[in-house]
Amino acid sequence: MAEPVVSRKPPVVIAAFEGWNDAADAATGVVRHLADTYPTEPRYCLDSEDYYDFQATRPRVELADGEPRISWPSTDISLCHLPHRDALLIAGPEPNLRWRAYCSALVQAIRRVEPELVVILGAMLTDSPHSRPLPVNASSSHERLTSELGIAPSDYEGPTGVVGVLAEACDRGGLTCVTLWASVPHYVATPPSPKATLSLLNRVEDLIDEALDPGEIPELAKAWERGVDELASSDPDVAEYISDLEEQQDAEDLPDTTGDTLAAEFQRYLRRRGQ
Repeated sequence: MAEPVVSRKPPVVIAAFEGWNDAADAATGVVRHLADTYPTEPRYCLDSEDYYDFQATRPRVELADGEPRISWPSTDISLCHLPHRDALLIAGPEPNLRWRAYCSALVQAIRRVEPELVVILGAMLTDSPHSRPLPVNASSSHERLTSELGIAPSDYEGPTGVVGVLAEACDRGGLTCVTLWASVPHYVATPPSPKATLSLLNRVEDLIDEALDPGEIPELAKAWERGVDELASSDPDVAEYISDLEEQQDAEDLPDTTGDTLAAEFQRYLRRRGQ
């Protein structure tokens, strides 16, 4: 008997960039995890000579079979085969030069796969307590998507990074795009932040309706939280500050928000049971 054919959903794009947009490496951690967990084929990379100032984003010396070689900064584009759909993964340092040309080149690459959705990931330092679920804020200018996700229009004004520039370029290019920003506690900003990475991964799973294997990230997140607890317990001032943050967040959490969180977790459980 022939094995049943598993239908493939339309592809998606998942992008993250090192640097200003990537507090504690939480966003690029998602892309790395997917590339390490599922079969992934490198497709191509953008020429680093065009977009990087090597005095600001320096090449590195790496040893290959005991011989030193230069590794140049680059934006790598790979095709990741998830269980029920393909994902075009984009990752690299935030460019130093020619941002508009850089984003135009990425949009051209994205359009070739005709994606259902473009998900751009970021992470920022906030005053969220490490002991509570780390929030992930979503934004999009696509009316249908904002309605489905219940996203309020962004009223942010101020500096932006390549995440914001690429999102606008995707919108102009007719691509459905959503940006996810994870909150990383500012008092533990040193990479990695597995709890923030897990929050982003879970939200990506919900967005693309695809069960994603979290691997060891949940265990690493628990160990990370225990480690921060131990450090905080040795400093009464830090412990008091974290307690104040916890009280503030608990007071701000509304019942319907908690209900939405529980519903999302239940849907995630059912999705993974049926994968």
